Amino acid sequence: MKRPLEMADLKELAQSRVPKLFFDYVDSGAYTESTYRANEADFAALKFRQRVLRDVSNRSLETVILGERFSMPVGLAPTGSCGMHWPDGEMRAAEAAEEMGLPFCLSTMSICSIEDVALVRRTPFWFQLYVMTDRDFVLALIDRAKAANCSALVLTVDLPILAQRHKDVRNDLSAPPKLTLKHLWHMATRPGWCLRMAGTKRHTFGNIYGHAKGVNDLVTLNRWVSEQIDETLSWDDVRWIRDRWGGKLIIKGILDAEDARAAADCGADALIVSNHGGRQLDGALSSIAALPGIVEAVGDRIDVLLDGGIRSGQDVLRSLALGAKGTFVGRPYLYGLGWAGKHGVKTAFDIMAKEMSTTMALCGVKSIEEVNGEILVG
Repeated sequence: MKRPLEMADLKELAQSRVPKLFFDYVDSGAYTESTYRANEADFAALKFRQRVLRDVSNRSLETVILGERFSMPVGLAPTGSCGMHWPDGEMRAAEAAEEMGLPFCLSTMSICSIEDVALVRRTPFWFQLYVMTDRDFVLALIDRAKAANCSALVLTVDLPILAQRHKDVRNDLSAPPKLTLKHLWHMATRPGWCLRMAGTKRHTFGNIYGHAKGVNDLVTLNRWVSEQIDETLSWDDVRWIRDRWGGKLIIKGILDAEDARAAADCGADALIVSNHGGRQLDGALSSIAALPGIVEAVGDRIDVLLDGGIRSGQDVLRSLALGAKGTFVGRPYLYGLGWAGKHGVKTAFDIMAKEMSTTMALCGVKSIEEVNGEILVG
């Protein structure tokens, strides 16, 4: 394939280089995957209003999110197991984000640890937190994020129970992968991936292994992870985390206006409208469909961000037009990462930046501050 021109190209390239079980982990949703599909389809239904003769020279994509200036209103969402797509994947993605001036958020379920990422960053990054039943481990994670100079804590709240993703079950997914015949075959068909992964020692959940009590091998790691989802999580826990953290707090996984108001009431600095990429409640609203009602409910109180379904720079602008202050993407940058590491991540965002700039010009706007509902038809 020649130089990738769109996210579909990067997706195809990643699929050719990443073993099936890890590519499927990215390219999947819960149960029937109806929400996964709706996340993309509902963006496409929003049409732009073309404007002409408006002097669109000297366009700028720069924006401010939570007091930090970034080169454009799109960042790297917290995604698990990046390091199984490319060796030290989270570190390479974090480097790419810093070099491009984009927000980067590290997942609790990353292969590279908080400390690993801090080693390759000169500027602060964000950390995403899952609240485990082991509260001592949670407190230690928060303290580690502070020590790593993370500038915001992103609390994911839409996983009180893990929804089934059929592809992961059929692939018997784990990190590191179990050495079954099926997995060995998946890896053998991607010899380049095998050679690259042989060059790193980071093959498991770096924030957990060696930090959680009693976790000292693959068996105990998998058992510990399976036991840690906390079905009792409530807004009281959010306030507890807010007080312990003491810095900027973002609530991720909001799809309902009432929950958005609760997030604002509990002192969150921002929320992320998200359905976990269609990987949790199958049949839920798409993120973009939920956005307007949430902006109306709390947009004058806290920053409203969005992730889920964004596959282009046009989708970023659609989100901003409906009231989001910024957006995050997972799959697009993972496609780039799986194809070519840091270079692939930068390629993904270069594509999106060009799409945004061109679309802004054709809609008659020169800056992100000018983007509003007027760029859409109807």
